[in-house]
Amino acid sequence: MSNNLQDTPLKFLRRNMNFARIGSLAKRGVNSLKEQGFEATWRKVDFRIKLMTKGDVWKFRSDLPLKKELARQKKAVFPFMPKISIAVPLYNTDKKFLKDMIDSVAGQSYGNWQLVLADASDKDLPYIEQTVKSYNDDRIIYFKLAENKGISENTNRAFEKCTGDYIALLDHDDVILPNALYENVKAINQYSADMLYSDEITLDGQLKHLIQFHFKVDYAPDFLRGVNYITHFLVFSKELFEKAGRRENPEYDGAQDYDLILRLSEKARKIYHIPKVLYYWRGHSGSTAKDMSAKSYAFEAGRKAVAAHLERVGLKGKVSIQKYNGSYRTRYEISGNPLVSIIIPNKDHIDDLSRCVNGIFSKGGWDNIEVIVVENNSQDKRTFDYYDKITAENSKVKIVYYKGDFNFSAICNFGFESARGEHILLLNNDVEFISDGFIKEMLSYSQRKDVGAVGAKLYYPDGTIQHAGVIIGINGSAGHSHKGLQGDTTGDMYRLVTTQNYMAVTGACLMTKAELYAKHPLDEENFAVAYNDIDFCLKLYEDGYLNVFTPYSEAYHYESKSRGLDETDKPNPRYEREKKNFQDRWGKYFNYHDPYYNPHFTLLYENYGYK
Repeated sequence: MSNNLQDTPLKFLRRNMNFARIGSLAKRGVNSLKEQGFEATWRKVDFRIKLMTKGDVWKFRSDLPLKKELARQKKAVFPFMPKISIAVPLYNTDKKFLKDMIDSVAGQSYGNWQLVLADASDKDLPYIEQTVKSYNDDRIIYFKLAENKGISENTNRAFEKCTGDYIALLDHDDVILPNALYENVKAINQYSADMLYSDEITLDGQLKHLIQFHFKVDYAPDFLRGVNYITHFLVFSKELFEKAGRRENPEYDGAQDYDLILRLSEKARKIYHIPKVLYYWRGHSGSTAKDMSAKSYAFEAGRKAVAAHLERVGLKGKVSIQKYNGSYRTRYEISGNPLVSIIIPNKDHIDDLSRCVNGIFSKGGWDNIEVIVVENNSQDKRTFDYYDKITAENSKVKIVYYKGDFNFSAICNFGFESARGEHILLLNNDVEFISDGFIKEMLSYSQRKDVGAVGAKLYYPDGTIQHAGVIIGINGSAGHSHKGLQGDTTGDMYRLVTTQNYMAVTGACLMTKAELYAKHPLDEENFAVAYNDIDFCLKLYEDGYLNVFTPYSEAYHYESKSRGLDETDKPNPRYEREKKNFQDRWGKYFNYHDPYYNPHFTLLYENYGYK
């Protein structure tokens, strides 16, 4: 996605040409000069000017360090000052690209590094060796390979020369920012991380114009099995490398780094994501950064890498290549024949309920189910006629009666008392399944021991996204990922079309294990209507479970038609009270502490717009 927030000169003038605004900007400018100096202040001014004129603003958003900050970093002393060996296989590398790459390493603010260059280039390219030797730096290790054995074996030869405490991977035509090693060493000391990665951006061949931002999430195993979102800048301890097999596997050439990342993640003690741009991925002719189809063979290699990873971690499933380049789907095998109890609160609105129930049996894809409709003070005779009809026709449907006032949490908890299933599916009556195998897909994740709650991909009736996971901190509470975007888009970094980990998913369609629901029933007192589902998911998250969103269970959600929305223009004391309860309980995760969101994105909207 590319959501560059741009302005027009007219809009800019209208918004800013008043005395109050001018005074505010002047005050902020003075404060910025005092606190951050001229360079930082000018960057902000330059950013606004370019934003107004539709100029290129990627430099502002890519975390370029200030000169004074780099000077401070060069003097920094950490308790642990590891040597970082940067392994780079060379092959017919463009002279300018080679020099840019070496310059980026030589210009690091952290000096304890080693650059290992394994050259498999054709023999008629003497400029490569000449360029390297011109640096006259004993930290740069260059050697010529007798033959080109492919990217994996060439990289392995580089690994053999690495003497550092940590190893980093750098492509021969890319560059790292001058603070890249410093930020990694800082994180190693702060978090004892043995595997680290950072954000990156893709630029054109001349490193002047933006192609794409890659603002990543923290370690998310389900996302990683769907797409290699980690890519660059990968840094890992030599000890971890030894545990993971000490080499790249030629069997996965084209996706060799993906395979290595998966193997490292299986053995890592602490995986840490640095939410700063530290890597420039150069997009030029023949580069996968510009066109992934340039290495189409890599897709099958990636599929094999994921399949091998699943086997190593003891997960049974079949991996397939998706239509989006470089993305994969795993269909996990379901063990046994577990009963799924589907709990549906209802008050009248039989057309909605009928459509919902019909979808369960026609598109659920799982026979061992029971449907528990929790009746709550319906008044329409048609409702009770429908109950009589559906229970007479289908023994898997039963009606239980909750006579209290509307309290979604209490109603679901009441329905749970009648449930016999190993798994529970909370389902709003205004949800209509549209994908085949809906329940089976959700169950395939819910059955995993490491999974807490599972959520589905929900659309508004017009086909736009209603729910694709929940982000904590949006608008001072929580919001739905990619809400309002067109349903056929891939989302940020394929997040709408690959399985994801989120802190929470919506209770409109949520599956979990019965034992987990019994441990954490919905909070009837503090979250009668709103935030009960997110509160439940966050409790699971703190218990160490993964919450999963799958895009392969798709449904229309008619968005609280039967009860109405909380977000209206009229004051809603109950909603405001529950929002306050949520903020008090879970406020620690606000302010960009959601691990499955990136601090470069705004907390004002749910569209992955940039700050």
